[in-house]
Amino acid sequence: MLRSLKNAFFRRSHYCTSVQNVPQSSETVPVVRTTRQPRQVWVENFDTPESKKLEILELHPEVFAAQPRIDIIHQNVEWQRKYRYVSFAHAKLRFEVRGGGRKPWPQKGMGRARHGSIRSPLWKGGGVSHGPRSPTSHFYMLPYFTRVMGLTSTLSVKLAQDDLFVVENLDIPVEDPKFLQELIDARTWGPSVLIVDESDIFPYNITAATEQIPHVTMMPLYGLNVYSMLKYHTLVLTKDAVRKLEERILYQFNRSDSRELVKKFRVSQ
Repeated sequence: MLRSLKNAFFRRSHYCTSVQNVPQSSETVPVVRTTRQPRQVWVENFDTPESKKLEILELHPEVFAAQPRIDIIHQNVEWQRKYRYVSFAHAKLRFEVRGGGRKPWPQKGMGRARHGSIRSPLWKGGGVSHGPRSPTSHFYMLPYFTRVMGLTSTLSVKLAQDDLFVVENLDIPVEDPKFLQELIDARTWGPSVLIVDESDIFPYNITAATEQIPHVTMMPLYGLNVYSMLKYHTLVLTKDAVRKLEERILYQFNRSDSRELVKKFRVSQ
């Protein structure tokens, strides 16, 4: 899923290094102390299969040009895979197995080992000592800013690998899934696409079209996560989703109550 991360990230500065006399976006990027340069990406149309470059959008470097921490991404993926997993493996103890109500032979006088029940863990068909007991939850919580850094690392990797695209909106002229499939093929968006918008209310045409295409999924911005971004080859964000995403992540990096927020995750307590 993460192919050639180091080479792709350091080889690519932004999409438009050689483009001149292109109208820049009038939107401003939130000011945060950083030495990295803003990244740039084309804003494309979504109403025709052929791509039309509408404007250049500047992406904040704290969100889209972060250091690609593969360990942080891996921790987020493992956390998402395990927090919803419940193991139902169950082994019976000696008092739960069938039989064994009487002593198998007298305590003394027969020259045999002393046993009180044939359902002891020493016997075949007996109970199991220290076996798995269901249901066993594998839920745990990652530190708060580890989850935030997982988002920035994954977004930066997607942008560095040319797998992140920005569109003006999600309005398409028809609800035919063939139109959406032709659009994906014409723009070489890969075998699977994740479309993210700011709101969870999507236009009717694209909702009807994606219902019949199993490898295209739509997701609201508040549900964006590391596992889904790695699961799908191409990430498509709307312009409004990009600005809202930057606003929310930059707020987390600069919030005034961060010390209280991570207090319960301190290692020394």
